[in-house]
Amino acid sequence: MMYKFAICLALVAAASARPQQKSADEPIAILRLDNEGVNHDGSYKFGFDTANGISVDETGYNKPIQSQDPENQNAQVAEGRFTYTGDDGQQYTITYVADENGFQPQGDHLPTPPPIPAAIQRALDYIASQPPQAQKK
Repeated sequence: MMYKFAICLALVAAASARPQQKSADEPIAILRLDNEGVNHDGSYKFGFDTANGISVDETGYNKPIQSQDPENQNAQVAEGRFTYTGDDGQQYTITYVADENGFQPQGDHLPTPPPIPAAIQRALDYIASQPPQAQKK
């Protein structure tokens, strides 16, 4: 009987020692909210901070680009950053630009590709220096 009581006591202690997490349905307070909306020129700006440590700021604008399409002479650009706390307790920050070249995130914790070996880089440079060849049909 004492053995069962000790096991029950150990289970209760373990359950109460686990980290208490908020329910997914529980709202998180917004501490700051800035929203300038979309202006006539396509520019905008917004940002917010939440009680759980998330912080976001973004600015958008149009920029002229060189394009073969006369209907598409501008690109919408979004620049910003966001910060959050990961499951490991560390704070992570991503800065980014999204434009005609796609989404380009940067952060100290993001993986980066290894450098291209010198011999392969020389081969790529050589190929790029060659005149284009007509394609055969």
